Amino acid sequence: AMYGGLAAIELNPTGVRRKLLRLNPHELEKRIVLSYTGQSRNSGINNWKITKERLDGNQEVIDLLGKLRDVTSVMRQALENQDWIEVGRQLSAEWSLRKKLSPKVSTPRIDLLIEHAHNAGASGAKVCGAGGGGCVIFLTEPSCKTKVRNALLKAGAQVLDFKIDNDGLKIK
Repeated sequence: AMYGGLAAIELNPTGVRRKLLRLNPHELEKRIVLSYTGQSRNSGINNWKITKERLDGNQEVIDLLGKLRDVTSVMRQALENQDWIEVGRQLSAEWSLRKKLSPKVSTPRIDLLIEHAHNAGASGAKVCGAGGGGCVIFLTEPSCKTKVRNALLKAGAQVLDFKIDNDGLKIK
């Protein structure tokens, strides 16, 4: 967020590197619906549990984190290729893995919103951040965006307007 744009964060033995994705942000914006669940959350609890399990050597958590890493690699390629079907598939795969990492990442409310959005044409969904409330992002084709927005509103979600910031933080 500090730098703006769509980027991948690469972690390797030499350090952390930010790499801009070859993707027009407007192509992604017109396929995203962002909603607020109406539930506040404490992300530190979910993140700490997963981190502790990993540090303790829980093999199931280690395997799930490895699968999440693999999903992000496929997602990055799908985004750069503008393969929206694959982006939706990977978004859903990430969400499925994330729920296995912590049962508190989802709530009945979040599950209901995702169900309504999928029934209206969303191809993928996941919570933003650590889950347990907050915002949920939905991917849909532009032709279904209004239908997905309306389904979420009908289910009681707050649909948020947003734009992908290309400029990042500016100090005047």
